[in-house]
Amino acid sequence: MKRTLTQLGGGLALALSFSVSYGQAPTAPAKPVTPPRPPSVYSNPRSDASDPRIGLKAGLHDAGEAASGMEKIATLPKPKGFAPGDPGTTTAPPPTEQQGVGGEAPRTPPQQYGSANTDLAFSGNHLFVGNYNGINFYDIDNPGKVKLMTSVLCPGGQGDVSVYGKLLFMSAEAMNGRIDCGGQGIALPEGYKPPPPPPPAPEGTPAGTRPPRRPPPPSPDRFRGVRIFDISDLAKPKQVATVQSCRGSHTHTLVVDPNDKENVYIYISGTGPVRQPEELAACSAGDPDKNPETALFRIDIVKVPLAHPELAKIVSSPRIFSDEKTGAANGLWKGGTHGEGLQTTSQTDKCHDITVYAAIGLAAGACSGNGILLDIKDPKNPKRIDVVSDPNYAFWHSANFSNDGTKVLFTDEWGGGAQPRCRATDPMHWGADAIFTLDKGKMKLASYYKMPAAQTDTENCVAHNGSLVPIPGRDILVQSWYQGGISLLDFTDASHPMEVGYFDRGPIDATKRGMGGQWSTYWYNGYIYGAEIARGVDVFKLKPNKYLTQNEIDASNQVHFDELNVQNQPKIVWPQNAIVGRAYVDQLERSGALPAARITALMTALAGTDKKSAGQQVGLAKGLTKDAGSAKSTADGQRMRALAGILNTLGAARR
Repeated sequence: MKRTLTQLGGGLALALSFSVSYGQAPTAPAKPVTPPRPPSVYSNPRSDASDPRIGLKAGLHDAGEAASGMEKIATLPKPKGFAPGDPGTTTAPPPTEQQGVGGEAPRTPPQQYGSANTDLAFSGNHLFVGNYNGINFYDIDNPGKVKLMTSVLCPGGQGDVSVYGKLLFMSAEAMNGRIDCGGQGIALPEGYKPPPPPPPAPEGTPAGTRPPRRPPPPSPDRFRGVRIFDISDLAKPKQVATVQSCRGSHTHTLVVDPNDKENVYIYISGTGPVRQPEELAACSAGDPDKNPETALFRIDIVKVPLAHPELAKIVSSPRIFSDEKTGAANGLWKGGTHGEGLQTTSQTDKCHDITVYAAIGLAAGACSGNGILLDIKDPKNPKRIDVVSDPNYAFWHSANFSNDGTKVLFTDEWGGGAQPRCRATDPMHWGADAIFTLDKGKMKLASYYKMPAAQTDTENCVAHNGSLVPIPGRDILVQSWYQGGISLLDFTDASHPMEVGYFDRGPIDATKRGMGGQWSTYWYNGYIYGAEIARGVDVFKLKPNKYLTQNEIDASNQVHFDELNVQNQPKIVWPQNAIVGRAYVDQLERSGALPAARITALMTALAGTDKKSAGQQVGLAKGLTKDAGSAKSTADGQRMRALAGILNTLGAARR
């Protein structure tokens, strides 16, 4: 009987992609031999034992919960074909480095709970949830009663998704992916035995330089790349194109060129092993010094004709890591340790994720050993304009810009995503966010932020995917931390980020490690949606607390997106109305920027609707404009100017 990758133990299909499914970040010791150096910039402190998130009851479906600034309004379990115990489900991979580092004992793989939920995309009143086993479509017309619409069983890796009009895109990278989306895996030759894993690397070997596993035999049925579905009929999605790539697609980014209405572009971030040329022509690996055509050290860009998506193809493979002077493809971080007491990183021969911000013509690439800034004014030919490394970063994972484009936040997936990296013994500046200021195309490190509540040894926890919450006057990110839950992070002051809200559950299991928690948590049209790896889909809404007012929440709800792909970051624009104005007043009151009498006058003016109030509104606007230049902070000055603009608009409309 022929065996398949799927039949070889939960097996070979994913074992051959362990090094890519959560990045190539090494595990790190709970008690490093050399203590980590203190950071050179601000890093938020760990919370004390009174934090409600500490000591929560464990359980898969009955864990204890703690929240502030947000409340859970719905949870929907994973459907048939994706849930724990379903036959044929493809589970998420275990940690990337099993041998242990710095004296830490090798770890056993975490317990799996069905196939893992991954990234999210939105269109209209629909939510699309990627999964290692395919995609699930949900109706979110009533977010408190989210309903499953359609399930697409299509194994092949973590299944990152994005949507544009009637087209849906899905990443595939694992070895068990088939062109036809079949779940039977790839047939192997009679008598085939999987090769043994490579021997442990000698002590001191830099991370990312271990010999790779030998790939399985090539197959014409295998698919690794980006799938394109026509979702005109949401009940019957149809795969219309498959774009194969040499390293598969771990993640991808939808790019819309404002000067090209006929096409969209897909940036493929492939992190897997390079395919044999017998399986996909022109694919080869190796050091670029010896093999200039290597599929390493590049990204792939797909052009998708909107009228004929079946003609989608790779149109360029820019080498964005090259040395500016010599042109050498491997021009950035070579991998290994930054030094005693500092982090060990993977070689920069790939990007894990790229976030584009078309409104400012830039993209931020989280590229294993480096963070890079790209000029994307010509989407087919992105150009690197800045690069940073960080001695405290293990694996550059994802990125978000501030709405005004003056900051960029990178995440570090230290430990690969399946490790507990938020314990009381773990450094607060490892596995954290790094916040950079951005000025004239140059990035400068300003601070670190990490979820502050100590988690247990059974909870995988490290920085992961999030999106901006559109509260005017503030830069607030809702962010996932796997089993560390969710943070509402205010990074308005890049040098002193602070948590303003959170949600967390207790461990999936109190005695053994389980793979779960929030993979992606994004704000969309008044609600926050979370892809919980083990449990399903969560829905939250913001709730006032001492850091967040109802006026600010109401102002955020003035923003509406028709579609949202977070890695194609949209420009947030607020209406010039009194609802948004009241949010600015609350912020000026919170910071002590204006005296109480003036705060009262502003609130009264914003409530006015007659000609008499129009004069008051215009007068107060003049005062705010005058005072903005001497405000206590840049943020307060910007709030005063924005509020003055609203008051002038209201006054002009009522005269």
